[in-house]
Amino acid sequence: MERSLVSPLSHVDHPIAAPLSDGSVRTLLDRALPRGNERVLDLGCAEAAWLVCALTGRPGLRADGIDLSESAVAKGRAAADAAGLGDRLTLHTGDATTFEAPQPYDLVLCVGATHAFGGLLPALEAARGHLAPGGSVLVGDGFWEREPGPGTPAAGFEADEYADLATTVEKVSAAGWTPVYEHVSTWEEWDTYEWSWTGSLSRWALDHAEHPDAAEALRIARAHRDEWLRGYRRTLGFVTLQLRAPAS
Repeated sequence: MERSLVSPLSHVDHPIAAPLSDGSVRTLLDRALPRGNERVLDLGCAEAAWLVCALTGRPGLRADGIDLSESAVAKGRAAADAAGLGDRLTLHTGDATTFEAPQPYDLVLCVGATHAFGGLLPALEAARGHLAPGGSVLVGDGFWEREPGPGTPAAGFEADEYADLATTVEKVSAAGWTPVYEHVSTWEEWDTYEWSWTGSLSRWALDHAEHPDAAEALRIARAHRDEWLRGYRRTLGFVTLQLRAPAS
């Protein structure tokens, strides 16, 4: 089963592709968009859930998003149009690492998509190239909440893939960024995200038992659930940082 098919199905119940509640997303956006007329870019926007939330209630806001998945971008456009926001949102299908922005942005988002750039610091360097003077970044990435156990490598993680939270913030600061706000995802947010991921994919497979990908979808959901429960639950944390751009 192609990954491009798995992601839309696994995020049906949780469009934000990260362990963040709707309330946390709104709080982060409220802090990052104080004027309500900013220009926003989402690098790795998936179905544009962050951008739709940002545009809602902010009639002066304009936004762009880019993602490799044609199906995700199409769903994002449909969601924006259904909410009456399509005239203020432009979504692009393509590689976020090579995206040439038409103008600088007041806020650049990269939440749960830093892997596309090779990690947290490279993602921040890419975001910096899109920022207007005085702009900020909302970036979300993993960190080790505690020392990885023996089950963590089996879940697909290397022990040195992340650092603890303090070291993560230190690395970001050493790269010239100033944190102005952060949100550490709660265990409830993690559990809601993971049960939604595995649950929606499993439900689709059970409801479409005759589909040629149904058995594979159930296998993927089961494997992901086992990796989470036995490998990284309450070990891998997730932090979303609002960072002010370094002075040029």
